[in-house]
Amino acid sequence: MAQKSSGPQQGARKTLSKDPRHKTTINDMLKTFEEGEKAVIKIDPSVTEGRVHHRYHGKTVDVTGQKGDAYEVEFKEGNKTKTLYIKPVHLKKTE
Repeated sequence: MAQKSSGPQQGARKTLSKDPRHKTTINDMLKTFEEGEKAVIKIDPSVTEGRVHHRYHGKTVDVTGQKGDAYEVEFKEGNKTKTLYIKPVHLKKTE
């Protein structure tokens, strides 16, 4: 019998799948965010660079700065404040 997979993307089939009619554009990759702005983590499965773990998909975060091409974001998970560096293609602006 086959052995169950236990890799870093285990259980992420729906999160890391994409509608075949949507194509990632250059504008998606060049989005800009201001410091203090709120964003939502929406992983784009066609871009592997700057992707975070799928457990953070759908989280609302605060943009706190920029480091190279990526943005530094912070959010609270339980009692801890977590900091991640995410490429703009995986972030979506909130109203």
